Parts: sequence; C-alpha cells; structure tokens
Amino acid sequence: MPDRETGTQKNDIGAIKPEIEPLSWRFWRKRRYIVVMMAFFGFFNVYSLRVNLSVGIVAMTENRTVYYENGTIGYEQDFPWNTKDRGLILSSFFWGYIMTQFIGGVLGARVGGNLVFGIGIAVTSVLTLLTPLAAKAGVSALITVRIIEGIFEGVTFPCIHAVWSRWAPPLERSRMATMAFAGNYAGTIVSMPVSGILANKLGWESLFYVFGAIGCVWYCVWVIVVCESPDKDKSISKDELRYIQDSLGSNATETVQHPWKDIFKSKPVYAISASHFAENWGFYTMLTQLPSFLKDSLGYKLEKAGFLSAAPYLAMGVLLGISGYFADVCQVEGWLTTTQVRRYFNCGGFLAQTVFLLTAGYLMSSVGTISCIIIAIGLGAFAWCGFAVNHLDIAPPHASVLMGISNTFATIPGIVSPALTGFIVTNSTPEEWRTVFLISSCVYLFGCVIYWFWASGEVQPWAQKPSASETNKPNPRDTATYVGYANEGLEMSE
Repeated sequence: MPDRETGTQKNDIGAIKPEIEPLSWRFWRKRRYIVVMMAFFGFFNVYSLRVNLSVGIVAMTENRTVYYENGTIGYEQDFPWNTKDRGLILSSFFWGYIMTQFIGGVLGARVGGNLVFGIGIAVTSVLTLLTPLAAKAGVSALITVRIIEGIFEGVTFPCIHAVWSRWAPPLERSRMATMAFAGNYAGTIVSMPVSGILANKLGWESLFYVFGAIGCVWYCVWVIVVCESPDKDKSISKDELRYIQDSLGSNATETVQHPWKDIFKSKPVYAISASHFAENWGFYTMLTQLPSFLKDSLGYKLEKAGFLSAAPYLAMGVLLGISGYFADVCQVEGWLTTTQVRRYFNCGGFLAQTVFLLTAGYLMSSVGTISCIIIAIGLGAFAWCGFAVNHLDIAPPHASVLMGISNTFATIPGIVSPALTGFIVTNSTPEEWRTVFLISSCVYLFGCVIYWFWASGEVQPWAQKPSASETNKPNPRDTATYVGYANEGLEMSE
C-alpha cells in the first residue's frame, strides 16, 4: 500500500519501492536539473555551430539566375566548389574534432568538466563568427577555421561525463544524460530550417553570425549558473546535496588514477566504442548530406530542404526523453538488469535503423524515403540509452575518459563519411545515393553485433580498484535504504 507521507510503497517482501512519476515541469526546484537544462542548451549550441555549414554550403555554391542590364541571363555562384571540395570542407571539422576527444576526457576529470565544456563551446562560437571572413579568404582558410573549431568542440562530449559523474545519481543517469543529449537534436532541428531561412532572406553569412552570437550568450550564463560539483553550488538545498552525495559515494569528487592497461583490454569499452562509431556513421552521413540529397535527388528547394532535414532530429529529440525515462523505469522496477537495458535498447535501435535506412535507399520516393529516414534517425534515441550512458555503468570514476576514447572512434565517421559520399555521389543519381544508404545500414548492423556480445552494465573490476567506497556501495536493487533515496530523486513534483 502507498504511504501518503513518503510517497513510497512496500512490495511483497517489505522493501521500500519508489513510485515512478513523470518529471515535474518545476525543474528549477532540483539544482541537478538546472545543470541538465544548461547542458541541453550547451549541446544545442554544439550542433547548431556544427550543422549550419551543411545548409550554408548549399547556398554558398548554388547557381543563381542573374539578369544583366543588356537583357541577357546568366548564372553566378559565390563559391565554385565541386562535390569533392564540399565533402572535404564538411569533413574538415572532424579532423580537429578527433584530436581532442581523449584530451577532453582527461581534462574534464582533472580540472572540471563544467569549465572545459564551457570553454570548448565559447571558442567554437567565436570562430563561427569568423567563418564568413575565412570562406572569402579561400578554401584553405575555411578548412583551417573548421579544423580549429573541431579541436575546441571535441572536448565537449567527453567532459560532460565528468559533470554527470558528480551530479547524476545512478538511478537517474539515463534520463539526465539523454535529456541533455536531446539538445544535440534540438540544435539540429532549429538550425537547419532557420539556416535555410536566414540564407534566403539575409544571405548565407547571416546564419554564422546568428548562431555564433547565441553560443557566446550561452557561455556567459553557463559560467554564472553551473558549478563543478554539488558541494560547490551555493544554491543547492541540503536535502538534494545529501541525496546526490549518498547515492554517488564519497569518492564522487576525488581525483582518480586511470588504469590504462585494463581500459584498453576491456571488451565492454570496445563494445561502447563500436556502437558509438556505428551510430555516428549514419548520423553524420545524414547530418552533412541530407540537405544536398533532398535538393539534388528529390528536387526540394533550399528552404524546404532545411525544414525536412530537421524532421529526423525532431523525432530523435522527442524519443530521447521518452526512451531515457523508460530505461530508468526498467531498472528501478527491476524489470531488466542494467546490462539488459543497455543491450536491448542499443541493439533494438540499431536493428530498426538498419531496416529503415536500407528501405529508404531502395524506395527513392519523396514520401517513402523521407518517412523511412525520419523513423531510422528517430529510433536512434533508443541506441543512445545504451552506449551513450554505458560509460557511467562500467566505470563511473573514469566515465569522461571512456567517453573520450569512444568518441575518438566515433569521430572517424565524421571525417570519412562526408568525403566518401563526395566521391560516390558525383552525379546525384538514385543508384549513387542508394550505395550511401547501404553502407550506413551495414555499419549499423556491425555495431549491433559487437555490442550484443561484448556489452556490460556492471562496474568492471578494474574500475573498482581506485575507490573502495564505490565497490562497497549498496546495490540499488537489493537495498531498501538506497532505493528510498532514489524515490526522492524520482519524485520531481513536490
């Protein structure tokens, strides 16, 4: 029977069990969800700054009809770049991005994830403001600026796990991480259509100025609001601080020594890395090429192509919140173990993406192809409840470093996929695009197989060595007291 005062209920064996309630819209009453909100907008900027060039480059290279004074008609381009040039420009960001994944994880663990996260986005925003000037200076200058942007933005994903390792209670990891990561797709949803509108109405330069300025404003707010850890936050309540500290253990803010040899011998680490690689291959392929595909192969104009390109990420953003919450519920209620949650969600998402993306490649019709792409990208939200949170399961003290390692592998698609697509799609024929979709489907299937056999949701032995308190922490499924604390975190409405 439910206890009206505590909001809990007892199961058949008398243990306290939390009632699962939806998150309250009054998120500001929980300081950790203020951090989630700010991280959400941080990732909004990360992807806005990253994808605006995907739409911008279409406007920068399109042929415009020009009516001359002598009565003749001609065509002009701002930049006469061919598909290979465009592929290299779009992929150049990831040449820098791959350099700082590992560094970002280490810096996040040592100097504070909030500091590194903020600086990475701030510098990228400033460089985005300089992008029009670089483009007019030539291809080499634009590529150089994009590489430097990638270097600074490369620290963001690894170091955010350093933030979660200090702020996210174990039974809230899935929802807190996926709610923040949903900012990626919100940024994509907004920036793609808005970039198309800005390019058409105000010129292609405007989209870089607008999103660069938004990123700078966000950084100012981030520095004021977000602290490295709960104990350094003067606005957090004593009850919330106690709950976070008790659920994470006393080592949450301690500096740890990373067992590098064991990390690089760990199969779960490689399972996460393979899945991260697979998800990003399909994601980056669509992210960088979808506007061009819709315009060149399906005949959509730039503004409409921008709106349609955002639709898959709208689906993913919505499903991230749903899938993340459901993943936590499955663990709290004891329906699935952590390993089962990660495996079923991750591999189920990949299998669905394989099928729908392959179908999109063979339909090649406006309605059918776009629908399949939306479903395929959207269902990737379930995969993010697997590999993207899994670092915190297998090695909480080393999560930022593990994210740096997996995101290093996952950045390779950002380098290879746009360039490879540029070489494959030279005439924009359906057969050429079908090859692109087929490659992405095969990569998804590869990630699914590796993750199914090697994934784990348990803290690894090598992750327990540096901190005895982590190994002695009560099991959330077996200990009534710990689950009682979880109830406090799950009940967001007061």
